[in-house]
Amino acid sequence: MLRKLLTQTSSRRLLSSGVPPLFSKSTISPFSSLSSSPEPPSSESPAVEHPGTTISIDRSSLYTPPDHSHESTPDSELVKHLKSIIKFRGGPISVAEYMEEVLTNPKAGFYMNRDVFGAQGDFITSPEVSQMFGEMIGVWTVCLWEQMGRPERVNLVELGPGRGTLMADLLRGTSKFKNFTESLHIHLVECSPALQKLQHQNLKCTDESSSEKKAVSSLAGTPVHWHATLQEVPSGVPTLIIAHEFYDALPVHQFQKSTRGWCEKMVDVGEDSKFRFVLSPQPTPAALYLMKRCTWATPEEREKMEHVEISPKSMDLTQEMAKRIGSDGGGALIIDYGMNAIISDSLQAIRKHKFVNILDDPGSADLSAYVDFPSIKHSAEEASENVSVHGPMTQSQFLGSLGINFRVDALLQNCNDEQAESLRAGYWQLVGDGEAPFWEGPNEQTPIGMGTRYLAMSIVNKNQGIPAPFQ
Repeated sequence: MLRKLLTQTSSRRLLSSGVPPLFSKSTISPFSSLSSSPEPPSSESPAVEHPGTTISIDRSSLYTPPDHSHESTPDSELVKHLKSIIKFRGGPISVAEYMEEVLTNPKAGFYMNRDVFGAQGDFITSPEVSQMFGEMIGVWTVCLWEQMGRPERVNLVELGPGRGTLMADLLRGTSKFKNFTESLHIHLVECSPALQKLQHQNLKCTDESSSEKKAVSSLAGTPVHWHATLQEVPSGVPTLIIAHEFYDALPVHQFQKSTRGWCEKMVDVGEDSKFRFVLSPQPTPAALYLMKRCTWATPEEREKMEHVEISPKSMDLTQEMAKRIGSDGGGALIIDYGMNAIISDSLQAIRKHKFVNILDDPGSADLSAYVDFPSIKHSAEEASENVSVHGPMTQSQFLGSLGINFRVDALLQNCNDEQAESLRAGYWQLVGDGEAPFWEGPNEQTPIGMGTRYLAMSIVNKNQGIPAPFQ
């Protein structure tokens, strides 16, 4: 089956004990600043003496700009919105709330109104590197569909489909398998109107009715639906869920160990009107999820923990998926960069392919965090006794076991020199580790392998056995 899939796919397009108390009674002032973000020092001048009196002149608020200075840049609409939330609350907001606003604010969120993918965007994902990635995901879905007994109707769900490139390559690659494609009802979970339009275009959709939420893809004649959340996807039929580089964008809460126990890291506005990190003076709702995550940690992990990053939304989403798979049948494939261990402090901001300060110009950079794969595993197993979890394994192992080596060889038989170079570069980025040793082009374009940095995990209904390639 794997060999048949690989040779028949289209080649049209080539790139507790040991845990300290969570919180103890605070004896210091609320919202103490982190040591990395100290308050500006006082600049009070010496006293000036006059007969009979002493006058203290405070020049701390006086400022004489240098000749070359310019007026400060006015706050963006998103910055104004974030500051208004903090002001209304009378205190800081969680890192998770900051992250969610920065990425998905309806008016100014990073993902909401533009194309952020590819070389001209802010970052590149595996589907944008090579058609082979989406084709291998297609191999995985067909194999699981076979294990499920070839059901006549299946919901194929992708969470955060980006441009729709992965799904387009999957449909092209499986188009020869009519029984499979005719069973599919595609459901794309996407909150960005701009990306929904790109997905509609790249899947070559025609609207079936006046509603933009339902269409038919001419790539395989499959119906396509759009939803804002997974909860909106109809249940009651077997479901295949693909979550590629989706979990890394879900909001995270950050906790730091202090003399008071575990304190949540928050975002506040300093006296200079700039955003800064502070520690919460009292317990926060996310502490319940921290307690749960600590129970899943090993004794060695608990002993070493100074910072912890947790994602309640990831836990809740995983439980929702597991319950659906446990009751309706099917499976989920999760591929993302992360660790098979507890995460300490991984939140990062990327703008135009470069790392920038997390609090700098919110809304202009992508925010993401390492995925906590043990947390996904425990959340799924806790939600349903009818599912089994497999992995994680590296992306290199996953794609290699599904036959990407055979696929690249087949494509190289029918391409020119330029296409061959693109294929080899894309292949290395998907399965390699570090810089490509064969690269002879410009240094700034050297392919960097994602093969070991990205991990793959699968959640399936127990009745279907172990999914490929986790056997």
